[in-house]
Amino acid sequence: MKQLSPFEQQLVRAVDQSAMLDRTLHWAAINSGTGNLAGLDAVAGALAEAFAVLPGELSLVEPAPVVTVDAAGNEHAQQHGRHLVLRVRPEAPRRVLLTGHMDTVFPVDDPFQSIAWLDDDTINGPGTADMKGGLSVMLEALKALETSPAAASLGYDVMVNSDEETGSLSSAALIAELAQGKFAALTYEPSALPDGTLAHARGGSGNYAVIFRGRSAHAGRNPQDGRNALVAAADCAVRLKLMSHDDLPINPAKIDGGSANNVVPDLAVLRFNIRPCTAQAADDFASDFHDLLQLLEKLHEVSIHSHGGVTRPPKPVDARAQKLFDLVRDSGAALGQTIGWQPSGGVCDGNNIAACGIPVVDTMGVRGGSIHSPNEFMIVPSLAERAALSALVLSRLARGADL
Repeated sequence: MKQLSPFEQQLVRAVDQSAMLDRTLHWAAINSGTGNLAGLDAVAGALAEAFAVLPGELSLVEPAPVVTVDAAGNEHAQQHGRHLVLRVRPEAPRRVLLTGHMDTVFPVDDPFQSIAWLDDDTINGPGTADMKGGLSVMLEALKALETSPAAASLGYDVMVNSDEETGSLSSAALIAELAQGKFAALTYEPSALPDGTLAHARGGSGNYAVIFRGRSAHAGRNPQDGRNALVAAADCAVRLKLMSHDDLPINPAKIDGGSANNVVPDLAVLRFNIRPCTAQAADDFASDFHDLLQLLEKLHEVSIHSHGGVTRPPKPVDARAQKLFDLVRDSGAALGQTIGWQPSGGVCDGNNIAACGIPVVDTMGVRGGSIHSPNEFMIVPSLAERAALSALVLSRLARGADL
């Protein structure tokens, strides 16, 4: 720590890995799959109690309404848990945003529910890396910051949402609101690689459900009177795949619908995902997709209703964002950590923050891997490593680091 000032050395010494590990194990033991409202409520309560040690005003915010489409083409309200928000020093001239999520991809009935030690430095457990370990890193970094005189110069908002794993649909407006006026943002997704590599530029993501309604008829007696919704959906899926290119991967994923073999099916629901690498690719797709649906309506004589869209805009790295990456790298070097970065095909709330024009580094969480699988693991020493890194970055931002 030769490059650290005495104040910064004191900051790093304030990090308590044992407390971080205890919190992570406690939070990971509570199932909080995105659809498990009771589990999310329990985790939200535990997080609220833990984050209450920080100054400021803490609240649990109700989720915004979200509509989903079922296999019969009907729209239904989709329930989500509450989102935690903590506002500290809102009057400060320089303010930052720190975000994370409390939900996991593992539903309440998933067999992956418990923690196991793989070796002295590695634990396997649901959400340990993605991202209850990251939430513990965030909290510890902020606690360390509050021990420093630099804290008085920096305000911050913390947002921990309950629906990141399904696209942050009920928290997107909240993220955009909190991002306004911020100098920079840090998000606590796990590192892109187990060695601590950060995710740099990201593509975007959009999910769609397209409802095709035709006309049923007997497949033998009067098929000419029918309008086959399943064929129209299949035609759409093939044409979408042909529209896919390097800047716009398109993945037709599922078709719901069909009927008995002797009935012309009058309903089908096509679901697909797009991954635009640029804002231009997303805009071009919106226009081309509109034209495609008009063509299919005329060709198959069906009605078509599209639901969904791009919810994670592409995240390029501009000059200010690159300076934030450089600050993280240089702070890591002062701690003896080698920090690099690489582009990522994944998406997260960092996409939403960047779309608001705010510089963001969105993989400040623990080192680990195999997320979204029963092999998910967290490297325990990275708790202290990454908390010290965040505390130092925040301290330097408080002391006037430029972007």
